Amino acid sequence: MKSHFQFSNQQRNGIFLLLFIIIALQCIYAFVNFSIKVSPIEHNQIDRFRKELDSLRLIEIENNKPQIYPFNPNYITDYKGYTLGMTNQEIDRLHQFRNNGQWINSAKEFQQVTKVSDSVLNKISPYFKFPEWVTNPKTKSDNYSNSFFNNDKAKTFDQKIDLNKATANQLQKVYGVGEKLSERIIKYRSKYGGFIADVELTEVYGLMPEVIDRIKKDFTVKTPRAIKTYDLNTATRDELVLIKYIDYELANDIIEERILREGFSSFEELTKIEDFPIKKLEIIQLYLRL
Repeated sequence: MKSHFQFSNQQRNGIFLLLFIIIALQCIYAFVNFSIKVSPIEHNQIDRFRKELDSLRLIEIENNKPQIYPFNPNYITDYKGYTLGMTNQEIDRLHQFRNNGQWINSAKEFQQVTKVSDSVLNKISPYFKFPEWVTNPKTKSDNYSNSFFNNDKAKTFDQKIDLNKATANQLQKVYGVGEKLSERIIKYRSKYGGFIADVELTEVYGLMPEVIDRIKKDFTVKTPRAIKTYDLNTATRDELVLIKYIDYELANDIIEERILREGFSSFEELTKIEDFPIKKLEIIQLYLRL
């Protein structure tokens, strides 16, 4: 034990220095305040920051809401009706009404058919967009001139006006064709370099079937634009996909069906193909031949 407590002068000085440092550090820790001074913040400033944060959150929520664009309520799908807040029963009533060949021409009539609540109607009716001939019906004098222009007597091919040369004023003489629709017809004609056949009128947005029938009484395509047609029984996949409404998947299905049938004998056989756009058959067959 004696050997553990015998120190040289140098060792003794080191021990004293260590004890001094320990005592000094303890005193500093005990008497010196190391806490960070935080400047006091006014409660009014905190409230202002909170209100600003809440307003930014509300703006973000508003921006993330789905946008509603003008639409024709006659063409509401199941998904569209669901997003608008309609029930399944209300959507089914609309579809049943449309299946009977009837049309909705006002917000009031929409509520009578679907039986939606006033709150839902007030929410979605500002976005209703009906055809121009419904929202801006022509006067009696206009109807008189239209009836004179569109008489019941069928016109011959020579008596009709070439649809590829008709002006906007000539088109607007047809009942149901206003400034907007005549502009769309001419815009479509200019985009593709002219009509191929009368059936292409169905491609113009907003033209109702009954309006198209009235147009065809006085107009027809006399100078169709030149197009390249393909033999349905020899066309390759890469040639078929050049035709409107035919993609690679449908082109493959057409070729498979052609092999199974050992060739098509009529265009109607295309409708037997699964997922074939039957409603667009008349447009598609413009680019095909047998």
